[in-house]
Amino acid sequence: MNYIDGGVCAAKGFTAAGVHAGVKAGSAPEKNDLMLLYSETPCTTCGMFTKNAVKAAPVLLTRELLKDGRAQAVVANSGNANACCDESMENARRMGEAAAAALGIAAKDVAVASTGVIGQRINVEAIEGALPRLASLLSADGSGAAAQAIMTTDTVKKEQAVTLTVDGKTVHIGGISKGSGMIHPNMGTMLCFLTTDCAISRGMAEAALRRAVNASFNRISVDGDTSTNDTCILLANGMAGNAEITGEGEDYGRFVEALTALCVDLARRMARDGEGAQHLITCTVSGAADEAAAETLAKSVIASSLTKAAIFGCDANWGRVLCAMGYSGVPFDPDTVDVVFASAAGEIAVCKGGRGLDFDEEKAKTVLSEEEVVIRIALRTGTASCTCWGCDLTYDYVRINGDYRT
Repeated sequence: MNYIDGGVCAAKGFTAAGVHAGVKAGSAPEKNDLMLLYSETPCTTCGMFTKNAVKAAPVLLTRELLKDGRAQAVVANSGNANACCDESMENARRMGEAAAAALGIAAKDVAVASTGVIGQRINVEAIEGALPRLASLLSADGSGAAAQAIMTTDTVKKEQAVTLTVDGKTVHIGGISKGSGMIHPNMGTMLCFLTTDCAISRGMAEAALRRAVNASFNRISVDGDTSTNDTCILLANGMAGNAEITGEGEDYGRFVEALTALCVDLARRMARDGEGAQHLITCTVSGAADEAAAETLAKSVIASSLTKAAIFGCDANWGRVLCAMGYSGVPFDPDTVDVVFASAAGEIAVCKGGRGLDFDEEKAKTVLSEEEVVIRIALRTGTASCTCWGCDLTYDYVRINGDYRT
């Protein structure tokens, strides 16, 4: 497996584009806010969505559309979530129908997604007016423009692609995602669109996506909130020419590994770009009884507001780490816990057997001042491990969200 350029357009037969449609009043004209993703041929398609009981109309519509396991395009906007307001479902359908008309395909083959402010009517007329031009701009070089179009409070575009060999054929997997705030397992206020030219059955594609999402987007947390619009869609058009993957085996294993690596890369980018964040926090728990226990413990640490605040202040307050583990619900013996803080500047052991160690505070500050801070937690219960990702909690997070709507 190798990382390559091309993002969501790296796979054969996929094109994308992004434009400024003016979805949100007063938005900057240089900021794309509407994207289109298209495959030359219909795709085996599956998706995963928010577990929030309050679901936006695009989520409900796309879940229904994907019941047949087929799609050929995705239309998505930023600036408005199209959630919890009058005409939401009608307007979601209008988005899909307008995209279908511009592409000359059936509306049932267009997945719809939105992200942005909840509770305000979406300017669907602006979207309908922009779609013919957007369709005319579809290009194999359009991944970046599409990635920008789904950004809200994100500060950087998130796109990646990988290549691997399946059945002797070169297969590509690409993706774009957005997410900066309202990020918490399961998924967050995120959109993610994944494409592949691998031929794979619907059942195996669904299983692969579930495994990849559970090991990536479901292991990040920015602020403990889960959105109404979370959507992750995988489209596979089979244009690589490999024999279709229909069951477990070596080819399927390689595909899952590559898809997971791609999703982990995108998830890390989302955690690093958390609203107002200055640090990416990586927490690895090892020596746990099983992977589920390790995951729950690591999630509890990266979701802890006090731990996140300590990392922002470059304060090696390891007591907050143990505290977060203690309320995770996972039984463990505190007297078996070792904690190490690490980064590109080195590492420093701060806790051994549940007891504090004498350490150099200046060195600790140096270690914690790096862009990525790693919290390594070792137990003596078993052999399982898990890594989760988060970010620090800064003053800017409150500033960004204090006036997000206005």
